[in-house]
Amino acid sequence: SKHEPDGRVILAEFETLRILNTYAPNNGWKDEENSFQRRRKWDKRLLEFVVESSDKPLIWCGDLNVSHEDIDVSHPEFFSAAKMNGYVPPNKEDCGQPGFTLAERKRFGAILKEGRLVDAYRYLHKEKDMECGFSWSGNPIGKYRGKRMRIDYFIVSEKLKERVAECEMHGKGIELE
Repeated sequence: SKHEPDGRVILAEFETLRILNTYAPNNGWKDEENSFQRRRKWDKRLLEFVVESSDKPLIWCGDLNVSHEDIDVSHPEFFSAAKMNGYVPPNKEDCGQPGFTLAERKRFGAILKEGRLVDAYRYLHKEKDMECGFSWSGNPIGKYRGKRMRIDYFIVSEKLKERVAECEMHGKGIELE
């Protein structure tokens, strides 16, 4: 169907640009739960959309449930090695914290590259910012150990990047009390 069955997409069409808001499905921990395939399908459809819709600039925002680069997590080694109850997926690229697996990060990178898109926050903030640059605590243990991920984004077409005046995160996600 042309509509997202989970209601995870809001698209506003303007004369000169599109604004897309998405709540991406979580990759999950285990392939047998079908979550890996669900996320792969989501990423494939998103890639197709951004490429096919390149006639207008795009502003894409929301909970994208992925942390693209090491700089987008507080503890890359922790999130890369995370396991749920000792489970190790058959494909090495699916290992780690959902949202920080190599497979997800590669697909997200392909969406950005092929869609000619730029992460507005990272465009303005090239350095890691432990106080403001993260929006979620990741792994259930993460919130108690100060481990955080940035999974909320504003993505813009390359032709809009010079017009981004500010992109800030307010708050720290789940409080670490």
